[in-house]
Amino acid sequence: MLAVTTPANRDLLRRALGPAAEQVDLVDAAEWYRTPGRTLGAYHRYVDRRTGRGGHPRVRILGEPVWAGRDALETAEWTRYEAAVNIAFAGCPAWVVCPYDTRVLPDGIVADARRTHPETAVAASARPSERYADPATDDGWRRPLAPVAAEEEDAVMRFGADLTAVRTEVAETAARMGLSADGTQRLVFAVNEVATNAVQHGGGTGQLRVRRAGRRVVCDVTSTGGEGTDWFLGYLPPDPRQQRGHGMWVARQLCDLIEVHTDQDSTTVRLHIGLA
Repeated sequence: MLAVTTPANRDLLRRALGPAAEQVDLVDAAEWYRTPGRTLGAYHRYVDRRTGRGGHPRVRILGEPVWAGRDALETAEWTRYEAAVNIAFAGCPAWVVCPYDTRVLPDGIVADARRTHPETAVAASARPSERYADPATDDGWRRPLAPVAAEEEDAVMRFGADLTAVRTEVAETAARMGLSADGTQRLVFAVNEVATNAVQHGGGTGQLRVRRAGRRVVCDVTSTGGEGTDWFLGYLPPDPRQQRGHGMWVARQLCDLIEVHTDQDSTTVRLHIGLA
């Protein structure tokens, strides 16, 4: 049993469970819910460690997302994360409940919780959510990329199969825009993975655009084609035995936020890393 929640709720759980609390892993939600990709990766690693090699047949998870202090973009992407979890954990031996404190959360977040969870529970009873929007089939989870209010001129370049210039451009531009050495390394690695996908699956070429927007460095990698690409690309962990198909999962582990948008002509993957 893993309980990821607030310090106050951890104390309540300890008192309510008594000696049985020793059998529960209690974790601070603020430490766990930092970025969607890394949070999902942490959950998968926890389940794998507890169920692999003859371990427990099932894991129970209580996961309380953090909503305080999120800006509009972060809130939107964490909401889509909550939807994507239904796909990402579909084949996992895990039972997951996400608490939402309706006394303090904004109405919009509570309403979104009914869209992102197939069942809602009040007290000891659970029932199907009439507002649930299946992330695999409901087009409402797709949304266009919002314009980026860049603080200086964008760095834009076309690229082909040789990504050396792409890595150099991202490294130099991100460092000039104030991104830390660690953040710059992560962005270079993530862009390289996404650009590789663009070359392999998008006609052999693509376009890179890097700019600073507020407290983030934002990078768009655009390639031709890709209609029908899932918006949750990279949220499903790849089979470790497969040789390809790890790029977007890796990119989500490295970046703070990733948005994916496709239309009839192109696919854009937008990567965000915070300056702080």
